[in-house]
Amino acid sequence: MRIGLVGYGTGGRHFHAPFIAAAEGVELAGVVARAPATIAKVEADLLGTPVYPSLAAMIAAGGIDAVTITTPPQTRRDLVLEAIAAGLHVIADKPFAPSAEVARELDAAAKAGGVVLGVYHNRRYDSDLRTLRKVIADGRIGKVWRIHSRMEQDDPATLEAGPTGGLLRDLGSHVVDQMLFLLGPVTSVDAQLDIADLPEGPTDAGFTITLRHAGGAHSHLSASKLNRIDAKEYRAYGDAGTYLSSSTDVQAQAIFAGLRPAADPAGWGYEPEANRGTLLTGAGAERVPSEQGRYHDYYAAFARAVRDGGPPPVTAEEATAVLAVLDAARRSALEGRSVEITPG
Repeated sequence: MRIGLVGYGTGGRHFHAPFIAAAEGVELAGVVARAPATIAKVEADLLGTPVYPSLAAMIAAGGIDAVTITTPPQTRRDLVLEAIAAGLHVIADKPFAPSAEVARELDAAAKAGGVVLGVYHNRRYDSDLRTLRKVIADGRIGKVWRIHSRMEQDDPATLEAGPTGGLLRDLGSHVVDQMLFLLGPVTSVDAQLDIADLPEGPTDAGFTITLRHAGGAHSHLSASKLNRIDAKEYRAYGDAGTYLSSSTDVQAQAIFAGLRPAADPAGWGYEPEANRGTLLTGAGAERVPSEQGRYHDYYAAFARAVRDGGPPPVTAEEATAVLAVLDAARRSALEGRSVEITPG
């Protein structure tokens, strides 16, 4: 699958291009970039890769099967529709739409156009989440009662400021998707937002969310970017035990350190032994080996979906359900009440 990358900011440069390069059955065929400094980064990082000034120019050049849209969130809807109209399969970065209503519009357009539309919820492929999922699937903690998820980043520079940005739609997209992936559909949402007064306007810079899931479990999510905390933790409670983990966001750290998954596919994405999670049961405490984190598996799975006609690794319907939860979370915080959701 020959794929074009639309956007080469932090997302395109660090969370897409290296994993496209490592994915089986995928080739990076071009990059859309306009600013001279951005073009220089593409030319330095991706020697010989064509650079285009716009998605329209990339489409006109031909030779691509799909595109990844990783431009600023407010630009994604129009670019996704442009790609669909050109008959291209699309991977949209999260959040792939400004609301669940717009997400449904994009999903319908892709279906009408006969193309595959997937959303890049890459953190389903985090080492710590994959390890927790295996612990649950293996019945190690029994019936799951509740999960606490904490994703704190000491990274004020990457907070998308203003009313169209905020942390709820940024890290919130990840932590909500992870809980729907683990525990299934949500029936109600209760949320609180920490609002920062920034020059661009009031911005949610932190949040806490409680989700009640249709299967009976509940999850409790929190995140921040302005509070000088770096932490990535899970606590999962079940009727047979508890699982605790505190990880290092190992794939992101490796990328920013200059490492690339294509250079070490077998060793990539494992948390160090010192960060192994702990399983606590009546038999005592046990350290649990890390599962491998592999963001590039998303791209390989998307290529198979295009080739074989199956669903992408994260469907537009699944991503729409995430946006419905985020929409409800904002209403909950603004109105000071729980908001019910009808699954499906």
